[in-house]
Amino acid sequence: MKSLTLFVFTFLFFSFITNHAQTGSSSNELRKKHFRLNHHGIALDGYDPVSYFSDKPTKGKSELSFEYKGIIYHFTSIENRKKFEKNPEKFEPEYGGWCAFAMGENGDKVEVDPMRYKIINGKINLFYNGILGDTLIPWNEYEKELIPKANANWNMVMK
Repeated sequence: MKSLTLFVFTFLFFSFITNHAQTGSSSNELRKKHFRLNHHGIALDGYDPVSYFSDKPTKGKSELSFEYKGIIYHFTSIENRKKFEKNPEKFEPEYGGWCAFAMGENGDKVEVDPMRYKIINGKINLFYNGILGDTLIPWNEYEKELIPKANANWNMVMK
């Protein structure tokens, strides 16, 4: 009886470990598939995510990169990289770095201008700003309605 219990426990333990490892890996692949990455596979077009919380967004350096759950970020300094490493969820952009307005409006993944952003609830939200206009303007007008829609749409994308 003890050997059967030990066998069952061991089987369940290794099943959990294997499933957890696969889930983590597939989760990283899902993030890579849906996050907005440049042609080099870098988030935020290489801008330092921590720099968005200071004076202005600044391009990071490739030699100061860090990968978090499959997504690569660049940093302007070792200090900024360490801040990110301690609390990456705080510094990752909302909606995978896609336009917050478009995500709230209809769940579309729309390109952004990395210099057009707004910190909302402690998170980086990015916006399209180009020939078709500046989406931060309507976002500011309808932000309260768009945030829950954007969150719901992003959750659907990440399923």
